[in-house]
Amino acid sequence: MKLNRLFAASGILFVLLIASQFAQASALTDFKGNPKTIEDFTGKGKWVLVMFWASDCHICNREAHQYVDFHLAHSDEDAIVLGISIDGKAKFKDAEKFIYKHNIDFPNLIGEPEDVTAVYSKYSQQRWVGTPSFLLFNPKGELLAAQVGAVPAEVIENFIKKNTKVATSK
Repeated sequence: MKLNRLFAASGILFVLLIASQFAQASALTDFKGNPKTIEDFTGKGKWVLVMFWASDCHICNREAHQYVDFHLAHSDEDAIVLGISIDGKAKFKDAEKFIYKHNIDFPNLIGEPEDVTAVYSKYSQQRWVGTPSFLLFNPKGELLAAQVGAVPAEVIENFIKKNTKVATSK
């Protein structure tokens, strides 16, 4: 009898572990509901600037155009932007309006606030502060920078140039 309970408890624990890993893996989705991760975009030979945003973030609204312009200027060559909204299901329509309002043509993901902030903290090894926040991955998919607050596109471009030269001179 005790052995049956042990197997049953082990089975439940296994199911919970699998469910937990699935929940973490699918914490982010595209705006069509397809599960996505940052790894789906990184390590593909281009720099990836990940912008964490919220539809009601004043700075995000004020600065969105420069990241659209950055993506347009670089996406065919050396870098892309990936947006990640913390709006979640409750503000899904607001997030869609943000994308439409700012003519955002780079890929965007969305997740529940607690899941998105956990993703940021996992990669940056920093606690979540707020939006906008950024991660910058090199073409190999390695995180090279994390920043809270707006970052001028010129600063990102200079960082990429500097770190591309360093990588090619090795």
